[in-house]
Amino acid sequence: MPEHEAATTISARGLTRSFGSHIAVNNLTLELKRGEVLGFLGPNGAGKTTTMQMLTGNLAPSRGAISICGVDLLEEPAAAKARIGYLPEVPPLYRELTVDEYLMLAAKLHRVPKAHRREAIAAARHRCGLAEVGKKLIGTLSKGYQQRVGIAQAIVHGPEVVILDEPTVGLDPNQIREIRGLIRELGGAHSVILSTHILPEVEAVCDRVQIMHHGNLVYGDTIAALKQFESGATVLLGLRRPPALGELAAVPGVAAAACVEPTLFRLQFTPGGDSTETLVAHAVARGWGLYQLKPAQTSLEDVFVNLTRREEAN
Repeated sequence: MPEHEAATTISARGLTRSFGSHIAVNNLTLELKRGEVLGFLGPNGAGKTTTMQMLTGNLAPSRGAISICGVDLLEEPAAAKARIGYLPEVPPLYRELTVDEYLMLAAKLHRVPKAHRREAIAAARHRCGLAEVGKKLIGTLSKGYQQRVGIAQAIVHGPEVVILDEPTVGLDPNQIREIRGLIRELGGAHSVILSTHILPEVEAVCDRVQIMHHGNLVYGDTIAALKQFESGATVLLGLRRPPALGELAAVPGVAAAACVEPTLFRLQFTPGGDSTETLVAHAVARGWGLYQLKPAQTSLEDVFVNLTRREEAN
């Protein structure tokens, strides 16, 4: 990755927000590089919205520091906010305005110089697939096009950071595919934070993922690393002549066994132990017809459910 693309655009350290005795966000650290798309996840009430409100300067943290492209958000809020584009879950649209009128208003509010406004509006329209609807009233557009207008207002001033909160809620599959393509395209020139409950969406468009629960960060890594999360302790075992499930679960070092297909099993090893050799020895000695043994990849849904349920149990 070129050096300029690796520049840090968001740096949050020790970010904490309390409402009375309730700690909504607890000592959160978050960093985003230029050109990255970060999936920001968590159950309802996890602290995502509070975090995004702090990152966009709409809510002051109780403790912690936020830097946007090297500008301290708390000490220089106007300069830092100028580098951010934000699409809230409910797009801030004026249905009685045309697309061009609305984007002109957004450009003025974002203090785009007068001489560059029409150029900025045309660029935002083009990037968001709105070139043919500039003269149409926003209220007459489909939900998908309204979402596009919401994203266009977030990028009309050319921000380094774009924060999108549930940008595909209520869209049909074709509209979702179009917005996903737009988010991927935005990730090439901006840093993007995508907050969503649609987990396949994160796997499709994001480079990294962070999962919050009860105000705490419980997972943060790349999508590629997520595929191997806890997979070293879980294997897929293929047997042409499988024994009873209970016999597989009784192999030393195996904590649990589940049948995926008639001859394919998912085995979980006991914590801290890799019983691959023992498993192979049992399969050979008992003539189970071993034909496959490999680490089981983990889906984002597996990780999300595992972490949030684990936190509930603690």
